[in-house]
Amino acid sequence: MQGFNINESKILKRILSFDNSKGDNQNPSLAKKGTHSNLNHQSSQNPTTCFHHHTKKIFVGSWNVGGIEPPKNLDMEDWLETQNNMADIYVLGFQEIVPLNAANVLGPQNRRVSRKWNSIIGAALNKRMPIKKGERTGEPQKVYPLKEQEQVCEKSDGGQDFQCIISKQMVGMFVTIWVRRDLYRSIHHLNVSSVGCGIMGCLGNKGSISIRFCLHETSFCFICSHLASGGKEENRRQRNIDAAEILYRTSFPADPLHDMPEKIIDHDRIVWLGDLNYRIYLPDFATKSLIKRRQWETLLKHDQLKMELTEGHVFQGWHEGAIEFPPTYKYHPNSEDYIGCDQKQLTKKKRAPACISLRKREIDDQ
Repeated sequence: MQGFNINESKILKRILSFDNSKGDNQNPSLAKKGTHSNLNHQSSQNPTTCFHHHTKKIFVGSWNVGGIEPPKNLDMEDWLETQNNMADIYVLGFQEIVPLNAANVLGPQNRRVSRKWNSIIGAALNKRMPIKKGERTGEPQKVYPLKEQEQVCEKSDGGQDFQCIISKQMVGMFVTIWVRRDLYRSIHHLNVSSVGCGIMGCLGNKGSISIRFCLHETSFCFICSHLASGGKEENRRQRNIDAAEILYRTSFPADPLHDMPEKIIDHDRIVWLGDLNYRIYLPDFATKSLIKRRQWETLLKHDQLKMELTEGHVFQGWHEGAIEFPPTYKYHPNSEDYIGCDQKQLTKKKRAPACISLRKREIDDQ
């Protein structure tokens, strides 16, 4: 495999700074840094006890890899910013880690590829060589309860700064979360909920993987989704339906003793990431011209998702940061040319470029 390059315009990332504090007369706050958009949800309760007050950085990234396995020498340090700007927690969502063909959608789960991704991610975060073939790569599909997390931490290499606490695959979607070792004891109520919205409205070629946990006394929920594709009007409506279905059908185990939320929007902090598949609603020649002139504001006026948000059709109450980068969808492999927009490149499909970004939801105090 040649030149599986990481390019910021094609792979989205953001570092969030969260204030993990809950107490009387104290509202949760979100400080945003970076260049890419996010979607976060904040709510406030009124506990009678003041808990921890720490600020943590959470890196959130999304990447549709187009069904291509990562090469052994893939260097992810630039994307993960491991040189100068290390976060405390890494939440990484992938789409199409395997081709979305009938064998993968209807057949048994191919977990070999997700293990390979985890090996490369662990190598980048812990600055070591990826695990070689035949060596153990752990159990990326297992959710470790708190006590088991501590045991894993104690058994791990003393030089390993980050440990995968959970990863989950559903067909081509894959979510993996890595945390600093000293945060293990502060994380609890780790759960996952998957929703299939694909073929027949239930298969996992489209849908979401949602993971929630508590860090100290603050609950987090991360939703990695891959919504319906296609540039037709019915495809746009189906994307709205998929998003609504994910919010409605995602459910986490109840825990009355700890007052844990069961639904996505009931968590303190929420980030929605992934391939949302909304397109730029302009003729191809106009889109290409605006991209060349870096007219992002004009492009965003014709972004399907922006239009749906404005009209209140989807993601009501969700917000995102400034978008100051080219459309991220969909390039010819290892090039800066969009599929379907270059007459020199022969392709069966015309694909309108789109901004596939991370988004956030903020809810005012009730």
